[in-house]
Amino acid sequence: MVRLTPEERRMQDGKEGRLKQCAIENIIKYADVLGAGELCVVTKATLFCGKHEYLNSCEADCFDEMFSKAQLAKDDEVIKFDSIHSCCQAQSDVGPCESSEYKALSQSKALFEENGYYLERAREAGVTIAGTCAPYLNGWLPLPGEHFVTTESGMTIIGNSLWGACCNSDGIEAAFWSAICGRTPKWGKHTREGRMGNIAVDVRFTPKDKLEWDLLGKAVGDKLPPHSVPVLTGDFSHSSFNNIRQFLTALAISSNCELCHIPGITYDFRTPQEAFGGKSPENNIVITSDDVEAAYRKVCDDGESKVGLVILGCPHYDILQIKQASEYIKGKKTAGVDFQIWTSYPIKMMAEMNGYLSVIEQAGGRIYTGSCPTSIGSCLFSKHDGFAFDSLKQSVTSRLFIDRPNYVGSMESCVDAAISGEWKEQFRWKKR
Repeated sequence: MVRLTPEERRMQDGKEGRLKQCAIENIIKYADVLGAGELCVVTKATLFCGKHEYLNSCEADCFDEMFSKAQLAKDDEVIKFDSIHSCCQAQSDVGPCESSEYKALSQSKALFEENGYYLERAREAGVTIAGTCAPYLNGWLPLPGEHFVTTESGMTIIGNSLWGACCNSDGIEAAFWSAICGRTPKWGKHTREGRMGNIAVDVRFTPKDKLEWDLLGKAVGDKLPPHSVPVLTGDFSHSSFNNIRQFLTALAISSNCELCHIPGITYDFRTPQEAFGGKSPENNIVITSDDVEAAYRKVCDDGESKVGLVILGCPHYDILQIKQASEYIKGKKTAGVDFQIWTSYPIKMMAEMNGYLSVIEQAGGRIYTGSCPTSIGSCLFSKHDGFAFDSLKQSVTSRLFIDRPNYVGSMESCVDAAISGEWKEQFRWKKR
């Protein structure tokens, strides 16, 4: 039985309206399944708003019917989505369409307009339309101990690990329930005991750039057993925010890991001993350069091939990364390749103000916002014969749509591929 506060009881009784009542009823059922004895207050959320493709499986005549069925699990009742809880700062995650462009991405005007309507309905309900997988670029920064929900695996592990905030991988529907009623079950990573380390990872490889941190994330993730909270030791002298967020994102998609401790870098614990709470780890894992090389072979195809699509940004690029890309491509021209950089709305505006956008466009590239290629899906990938990415996550998820030559490299290698129109053996990452 879940213990409820007076405010939670009011919502359950319907005194705060039917929408909140339905949301907290679902949260209470969820807590019962998990065995959580109480709820905690959610103050931040990212939500999967927009007309995403998975919604097509749900037959409905209007937005509210669609929302009721898909997000509230109500087949026999239409409940208007018109508010989120006043305690919760909510932003939209990436949508299925770019913010202003659809033709260049092979999408229909009808989908673009319907997606715009879905986003407008979310905005009217109180969601800030941000369209990014990296809400921290927009000032959405949970504090240590703050409880949040998100539809991004990367945001879950980044918020838990780097900032000591608290989040479980709950899913799209539960994130909406939590944003609406401002509550989530106090369970898992929302509790102190659920955040303790249980797997020791001895990293005998020193990642020196973003790509190597990305590959390290997969190498670690591939060896983790289920329900792991790894504690890493090793030489992490080349750490930076962009390197660490790349590592954590790759770790999350390779293992479904929600929290990783790197004492001295991440928030919760200062030493491995603290992270294990005085207990012995359940397992000891060693990561070598051979494991990193094996991870690279899994995500980057062998050989050489023409490429028609080159993508930078997953997670979304920050302004420093766009600056570096513009400096590298300045004075060059792409070879008829669809060269894309993905970022958030304010970062693109900063890129325009600083002249980076014009440099990239003069080279034949584009900066896009509001979505990401794998959210757009097969209509984009099917246009091209080969792909190059500077992100392991983008490479892995793109393979779900189409089986064509697929390469992963540094930002510089990807730009070189866009300039030459082909992926060459010299662009591959080489083990040191």
